[in-house]
Amino acid sequence: MKKRQLLKVSAALALLPVFTTFTAPAQAQDFPPKKTVSLVVGFAAGGAADTAARLIAKKLGDNIGQTVIVDNKPGAGGNIAHQFVANAAGDGATLLFGSVGPLTIAPHMMKLGYDPVRDLAPITMGVNFPNVLVVHAGVGVKTLAEFVALAKKKPGSLDFASTGADSASHLAGELFNVQAGIETVHIPYKGGAPALQDLLGGRVASYYSTPATAGPHIESGKLIPLATTGLTRPAFMPNVPTIAESGYPGFNATNWYAFVASSKTPKPLLDRWNLELVKVLNAPDVREQLLKHGLTPQPGTRDELARYMASESATWGRIVRERKISAE
Repeated sequence: MKKRQLLKVSAALALLPVFTTFTAPAQAQDFPPKKTVSLVVGFAAGGAADTAARLIAKKLGDNIGQTVIVDNKPGAGGNIAHQFVANAAGDGATLLFGSVGPLTIAPHMMKLGYDPVRDLAPITMGVNFPNVLVVHAGVGVKTLAEFVALAKKKPGSLDFASTGADSASHLAGELFNVQAGIETVHIPYKGGAPALQDLLGGRVASYYSTPATAGPHIESGKLIPLATTGLTRPAFMPNVPTIAESGYPGFNATNWYAFVASSKTPKPLLDRWNLELVKVLNAPDVREQLLKHGLTPQPGTRDELARYMASESATWGRIVRERKISAE
């Protein structure tokens, strides 16, 4: 073989590992996945998480040209769904609309079958919204100051409902107990519907409710809104003050849902899902529909979600330890 031909063959052979390196991962990480994409939700149909998930899934499916189904797996405050996705294959076909409780509160309260940091990979924040502290009209208070005064006058006489131990509504109440120096009693329920039913029936005094759930009953006068739990007043409740502006600076206990997947999912797939989900959350029609339900879309980077989850975990871990809270 001539020297010039030998050089050409050697050069061609040298390129083979390069083609192998770039071609194999592309085949292993097809996007969108060839099978139906599942968006897992840890709560029953009809709630805030399910409503947001269905709005987002529809737009996402249209954008990627692939079917995206919402898979409701309620139970254990959302922990069943989170463990299911933590154990899922890392093929990018299973996403989770994760929530604040299982991702950042439950690990401080109970032994889980998964580790949110180790077993679940962040993709992007989905929606963030405050709860609203409402009381039954029969309690006889109309402001947060009156609520605190009554709680201090009769320690342990006031209670508050939640959607379950380790839920956002539970920890909002515990945080307010700490900051206000009061002792209201936590009454856990198996979801928002039974909590609201007992509140409307006067069987429980107060509830840190989602605004969309409480809204109709506030309008009817059956429930009295005292304050919202975020740092700023939400656009859909502009006349209701925040707890932070009512004498408790810095109080912030929002409810949020974020997109995560099994940590076995390759980074290129996680990055692509971030791109697609951010596109959906920024779409004007999706934003409008979410805001109508009191849900504020907050798309961001994977790193931003990881930092936010770490911050939330630190905050709620401290409250769990201070209040000596355990799973009920």
